[in-house]
Amino acid sequence: MKKQLFKQASKTYYYSTKLFPKDAQIDVTTLYAFVRTADDFVDSVPPQPEAFKLFEKQYREALKGHQTHNEIIHDFVILQKRKQFKQAWVDSFLAAMKQDLNPKPCKTLNEAIKYMHGSAEVIGLMMAQLLDLPKESHQAAKLLGRSMQYINFLRDIQEDNELKRQYIPQSILKKHGLKNLSRAEAEKKPEAFKTLIREELKRYEEWDAKARQGFAYIPKRYRVPIQTAADMYRWTANQIHKNPHIVYEKKVKPSKARVITTGVTNAL
Repeated sequence: MKKQLFKQASKTYYYSTKLFPKDAQIDVTTLYAFVRTADDFVDSVPPQPEAFKLFEKQYREALKGHQTHNEIIHDFVILQKRKQFKQAWVDSFLAAMKQDLNPKPCKTLNEAIKYMHGSAEVIGLMMAQLLDLPKESHQAAKLLGRSMQYINFLRDIQEDNELKRQYIPQSILKKHGLKNLSRAEAEKKPEAFKTLIREELKRYEEWDAKARQGFAYIPKRYRVPIQTAADMYRWTANQIHKNPHIVYEKKVKPSKARVITTGVTNAL
């Protein structure tokens, strides 16, 4: 069940994870299944607030040792305790998911970063803990999660429009003279939209470059899959840079073959 959920949700993460040793694959799949399930409740159309509320309630009960028949929660709680994930990390993640149930446009970059801490940076921290990386790697792990999430914000503009969400800060839109990120507004002011997207891709590149400095803390058996995933986000960024308006036409994602080929290249 967890493996199938993982495979359906993300080619990049699923096929990159296959490059981990078997024990790490199992743990990463457990982590991904938990965060993906919570995310699916808030991203579905329409959202499922009651299902999310039940999911969180079952998680809190499982933490206290109560039996749950939810395999995804059960396995995650075991993983959390075994790998000593900080409770604040999980709480921040669940808070970010709740925020998506009642979305409000981010006004400033700091607001967006605060959201990304819960939705992505803490996942990076859990991954670092899961792989037994030193604490010195944690800042880079946070930045890797943040940079990947920011690419998701840019890639998923049209999808977020449909969900009435806006993660690119209003202060940045105002700087470029855009009222919103609707397709109509982007087509009305195409050069302003292109400039905005390319400037925000530079912001991603800065975070990604700093995150990659942390690869030095990762043993090669773990570094290959992580670098492969990061490379696929960089590929996505490059596709959007070439044609910013592509975000209104399709969801830019690397193919299975590209992920696997990149992974093999990194391994060699």
